[in-house]
Amino acid sequence: MTHETSHQTEDQLRRELAELRRQLAARDRGERRPAARWQPSRATIGGLLAVAGVVLALAFVAGYVPLQRREAALRAETRAQEDGPPRVVVLHVARGSERSELELPGTMQAVTEAPILARTDGYLKRRLVDIGDRVRAGQVVAEIDAPELDQQVQQAEAAVEQAQAAVQQAEANLAQGTANRDLARITAERSRTLTARGIIPQQDGDQAQAQLAAQEAGVRALERAVSAQRSSLAAAKANLARLEELQRYRLVRAPFDGVITLRNLDVGALVSSGSTLLYRIAQTRVLRTYLNVPQSSVPSIHVGQTATLTVSQFPGRTFRGTVTRTAKALDPASRTMLVEVDVPNGDGALLPGTYTEVALSGARANPPLVVPAAAMVFRADGPQVALVDAAGIVHLQKVVVGRDDGDRIEILQGVEEGAAIIAAPGDTAREGARVVPIERDGEPR
Repeated sequence: MTHETSHQTEDQLRRELAELRRQLAARDRGERRPAARWQPSRATIGGLLAVAGVVLALAFVAGYVPLQRREAALRAETRAQEDGPPRVVVLHVARGSERSELELPGTMQAVTEAPILARTDGYLKRRLVDIGDRVRAGQVVAEIDAPELDQQVQQAEAAVEQAQAAVQQAEANLAQGTANRDLARITAERSRTLTARGIIPQQDGDQAQAQLAAQEAGVRALERAVSAQRSSLAAAKANLARLEELQRYRLVRAPFDGVITLRNLDVGALVSSGSTLLYRIAQTRVLRTYLNVPQSSVPSIHVGQTATLTVSQFPGRTFRGTVTRTAKALDPASRTMLVEVDVPNGDGALLPGTYTEVALSGARANPPLVVPAAAMVFRADGPQVALVDAAGIVHLQKVVVGRDDGDRIEILQGVEEGAAIIAAPGDTAREGARVVPIERDGEPR
């Protein structure tokens, strides 16, 4: 710092000191003056500018030097490419995993679900369960009031009593007819003996025989009458039994163990036999999920295979299921096979209607060829791969692709296992171009 600068600094300090003294004197006199606004000195401003310059210099050195290095490396690579064939990374076509990992969406359903309908006409008297209640097989879930049915039962009971009386009357008539026939038979036999001896005229004997025939016909008629009355009695009893069975249906019972998933009516509602839905019940101890498995994955699916299910409301938790049956046929429209997976649900955590993701793992006898998606070339004439022969010449080969897993694609036709292809040819791949292949570890598996 120069001598002149030193004097300037001293003058500045004297001025600031004088201003401070004036403010103190004004405060002692009780005067209210606005506080003087602080202004940095020239030395302070100069120091700040120097620091900012140093920071800018360091930032320039930190960014500029690496940039120059990258540009130099890029120029060197460009010169190397201009001097000779480009260097490309190649990989060898390999088969996919022998394990088939398949994940499909599905919707869980109750393994058994049924509606509970009214079996008799009347009015809903009581409702003993509601939505979400667990019930046992045979448990009473509702009661129906059926006064008309009660009257029909009483009428049927009276009809049975009348039929029984008619049977008894017919049996009594038969007994009387049988007795009359027996008497006519004895009379006819005596008349025959007396006629043969000439004691009575032949006409009296013929009349006795005619009376016997009439009595026998009457007995047969009475026997048929008894049979008819007995049939009427059986019909009356059957009708009574039917009405009593309908009367028992006034108590609506659960058909199996399950959960009430729907309640349709309230107390006092009119119900009709066979058409009024009271409840819907579902058996949720085991849930089933239907899947549509693509044709290419059908050989790896079999009954008894283990499945893993995940649902969104239980993050991090998986559920174990088992393939219980398959359709053993493909849907011509979608080329998929229907598969059923049963899932135990002892704790009731899973609910019917839940969306789930089902993962199936199985062995594949003939795994397909697989290449990375970046190795594919899609142009107007179809999908291709860039083959590289032993001389380093590029050949664009058309292929038939299978399932697309996003990061890799199955190849069904066009290349053979072990063929060398460019890992990332892009749109610049040209037929007959010469390249320098560079092997890359980690072929797709």
